[in-house]
Amino acid sequence: MRKLKVGMISFAHGHAHSYLSSLLALPNVEIVGIADEESGRVEAVVSKHGIPYFADYRELLKTDAEAVVICSENVNHAQHVIDSAQAGKHVMCEKPLGISVAEMERMIAVCETNGVQLMTAFPCRYLASVANAKKAVEKGEIGEIVAIKGTNRGSMPGGWFTEPSLSGGGALLDHTVHVMDLMNWFIGSKVTDVYAYSATLFHEGLKVDDAGMIHVKFANGSFGVLDTSWSRPKSFPTWGDVTMEIIGTKGQLSVDGFAQSNELYSDATGKGVLSFWGDSMDHYMVVAFVEAILEGKAVPISGTDGLRSAEVALAGYESVKLGQPVSI
Repeated sequence: MRKLKVGMISFAHGHAHSYLSSLLALPNVEIVGIADEESGRVEAVVSKHGIPYFADYRELLKTDAEAVVICSENVNHAQHVIDSAQAGKHVMCEKPLGISVAEMERMIAVCETNGVQLMTAFPCRYLASVANAKKAVEKGEIGEIVAIKGTNRGSMPGGWFTEPSLSGGGALLDHTVHVMDLMNWFIGSKVTDVYAYSATLFHEGLKVDDAGMIHVKFANGSFGVLDTSWSRPKSFPTWGDVTMEIIGTKGQLSVDGFAQSNELYSDATGKGVLSFWGDSMDHYMVVAFVEAILEGKAVPISGTDGLRSAEVALAGYESVKLGQPVSI
């Protein structure tokens, strides 16, 4: 069995731990190294699994890794992707793909020039309810989509996410991109107009927004609205809630991404706990990336998909600044 040699760049984003677990579970993957300038973030995992450690990601790029998984701070995505592509490595990059349209366009172009694939990490496409809803839409069960109302409301992540110089934005950027990608995927048309609201309502003294509402119009005439916030308390059991109400000309679909769960109430823990029993969306996404590279197929979620999602959030910030809709 041929194994794909994979390296990981940065564990700044918590999803890196889930991706690592999935990679370790795959018999057709060999992890050749983990790079992180902050050794403390990866010391435990490299020690536990005996994985080579690199303080400088450029040293990892000199190895025989065929692909890399990038989970760095948002502001570093562009440089990490570009350097990886120029080293001939295929890339899966954490969302949002970038913090400006110009840098995302360059990331995509450099990957194309160097003949490597760029995949944006949007695991929500692999939630069972989302996948089944997509199949229903493709079969025409609700007709043509007229509008989608979505939510992605979670708890404030803290750390570098709240530093504009590292994150590029707050909740409007962080929580728009996941469900916006699903809207783009379901509707299959480009967003042309964006009107948004954002503010800091739930966490006093925060440097970035923690609440937002974004409205979009698609080229085919469909509409979307998304409630995107860090409005849930620290004890909220997931990073977001990922719901959609999809209105079609022949019917309606309701999607709850994390409904496959049990609610556990225990005096020992002192609070309710959401026990998710559904399949791991991260695992299926990692499997899809690995299989695409090994089989020479196009990755299922492209860099352009990442651009189309993030550009909506960025246009949302412009709309907030101007107080009116903006075109993209």
